[in-house]
Amino acid sequence: MTDQRLPVIEGPYVGDILAQPRALADTLAWLSAPGRWAATQAFVQARPWRRIVLTGMGSSLHGLHPLRLALIGAGQTPLMFETAELLHYALSLCDEDTLVIAVSQSGASAETVRLLDANRRSPVIGVTNTEGSPLAQRADHLLQMRAGPESTVSCKTYVSALLVLHWLGAVFRGEDERDTLAALGPAPALCEAYLRDWRLRVQELVPLVRGVRHLFLAGRGPSLASACTGALILKESTRLHAEGMSSAAFRHGPMEMIGEGMRLLVFEGLPVTRALNLGLVNELGDGLAGSIGEGAVQAALRMPSVPAALLPVLEILPVQMLSLAIAALKGQEAGHFQRATKVTDCE
Repeated sequence: MTDQRLPVIEGPYVGDILAQPRALADTLAWLSAPGRWAATQAFVQARPWRRIVLTGMGSSLHGLHPLRLALIGAGQTPLMFETAELLHYALSLCDEDTLVIAVSQSGASAETVRLLDANRRSPVIGVTNTEGSPLAQRADHLLQMRAGPESTVSCKTYVSALLVLHWLGAVFRGEDERDTLAALGPAPALCEAYLRDWRLRVQELVPLVRGVRHLFLAGRGPSLASACTGALILKESTRLHAEGMSSAAFRHGPMEMIGEGMRLLVFEGLPVTRALNLGLVNELGDGLAGSIGEGAVQAALRMPSVPAALLPVLEILPVQMLSLAIAALKGQEAGHFQRATKVTDCE
């Protein structure tokens, strides 16, 4: 069978991918509700926080990278911790002068629930997709994704969380509510435009990943979220070994591994470091490396020019297409779990 006719098994994961424009639109509608911005602004300005702790697991943690940068820009000193590490090794950070921003798509993962039990002092902003979850019920201030039920691999919850977290970062930075919502507004339409020809995009990527056994994803700045989340979803949706890291970290050791059966994809990212990222791609050459962004060779990896606020949302979509291409090559249904569960209830 030729690459052009390679079938894709369309399970629930594909359905969740295609539902992302609706999830983004519903999340934006929630964020746009009258009084939402003012209530969040009042909460974050209630006291001069000595520190802000950002925490989550998996893609919920990785998606906090852009917010961390936004908070630094607002003069804060954010600390990012995997929730399990925060719970067992850094709980002393959670005092009365610390604000915890906890992200959990389910709001009920084992680590999140145990942190809520153990934390007796720090106010918590909870970001979750699940109303009635422990995080939704027990957070001091709640921000909601409106992605709807999700079957397995995080996709529509992840992009929805990115919108919520950018919006929250804008609150901290003292930006204008209308300007922030206007910047985020094109997200559903841009996502829909990319996904409209998703089958063609998948088929275009099949030759790129044929024979690949190990895949590196690299980026800088906000795109570090895409690199780390992208590698995670490839592992859990296709069981392909993938690693996400900064483009700089790739040069410090992993670059030595590149060879037959391996490929590097670099997120071009923001202009401030784009030349460095593309320099890495050019150094390795087309046979070993490629980019995801405005200058990508493959149309399926090429992104339109978008505001910085939307870059992490859009650039994860080609990785989702890669996951479908890899699964098609294996004759598998992407996102069908054999060992994992949607909600991790055991630490």
